[in-house]
Amino acid sequence: MSTPTSEPEIRRVDRILAFTALGLIAASILGFVSIMIGTANGMDEAAFAEGAWPYIASILYWGPPLAFALIVTLLVMSFVRKGRAASRS
Repeated sequence: MSTPTSEPEIRRVDRILAFTALGLIAASILGFVSIMIGTANGMDEAAFAEGAWPYIASILYWGPPLAFALIVTLLVMSFVRKGRAASRS
């Protein structure tokens, strides 16, 4: 029989990092699709420079790198936590 291993519990900060990364990726995908739809409807560069479009474009620009950094941070924190739990037992 195998002995039950006690997994370290998931902390609140881990969930916040994971869902923030997921939200940034989802917002980036939705922004990309909305820009594609706007372009298909005949919008030009001048139309994308006003209204909410600059904010949507900034989410497209900054969202994926920030989400990647959050995922890497989450992985490092998880490896450190599991390493500490393994050294205690």
